[in-house]
Amino acid sequence: MDLVVIGEGGHSKVIKDLIHSKSDFKIVAILDDKYDELTLINEVYIGPTSSAHFLLSQMNHLKFVIAIGNNEIRKSIVTKLGLAKENYVSLIHHTAIVSSSASIGNGTVIMANTIVSADTCVGDHVIINSGAIVEHDNNIGDYAHIAPKATLTGSVIVKEGAMIGAGATVIPGKSIGEWAIIGAGATVISDIPTNSTAVGTPAKIISSRKFA
Repeated sequence: MDLVVIGEGGHSKVIKDLIHSKSDFKIVAILDDKYDELTLINEVYIGPTSSAHFLLSQMNHLKFVIAIGNNEIRKSIVTKLGLAKENYVSLIHHTAIVSSSASIGNGTVIMANTIVSADTCVGDHVIINSGAIVEHDNNIGDYAHIAPKATLTGSVIVKEGAMIGAGATVIPGKSIGEWAIIGAGATVISDIPTNSTAVGTPAKIISSRKFA
C-alpha cells in the first residue's frame, strides 16, 4: 500500500517507524507546510499539504495518514483537505492487542503495546499512543488522543478532540467532554466538562477554555 504521511514532527517519526515495520506499506510522500513546493527526493515526494490532491490524481489507491499529535491541527487539516474518509488509512502496530469486537475509525493510529478491549468504539483520526490501555465498552470520539500509558477503564466516554495525558487513569463510566485536557498522571473520578483542563489525583478542573 502506498502511503502519504502528513506532518514531519516528532509524532511523525513514530508513525514512520510503524509504517516501516509493515512489509506491504510504502511511504511515497511526506507533506508538511514547512515546504513550499513539491519535489521528488530519493523516490519520495516532499511538499506542502496542499499537494495532497495532486498526488491523489496521479497515483492509484493512495492512502493518507495525518502524523500530527496536536488534535486541533489534525482536525483542521482533515477539514482543509476535504478528502473522503476512505482516503485515510488506519495503522495498528503489530504488538497492539485489539479485540475483534472493537471498531476502529479511518485515519486512526494504534501504537505499540496498546490494548483496545471488547466492544470499544474508536472514532476517526484518533491516537492510541504507546502502552495505553483502553478497556471494554469505551467510546472514543474523533480526533481524541490517548497518551502513552494512559488507562481508560470500562465504559468511559471520551468525546471529540479530548486529550488524556500520559499515565492518566479514568475510572469506569466517566465522561470526558469535547476538547477537554486531562493532565499527565491524573486520576479522573468524575465527569469532566467540555473545554476544561483537569489535573491531579483526584483530578480537579483548573481552567476552562471559551471559544467564540
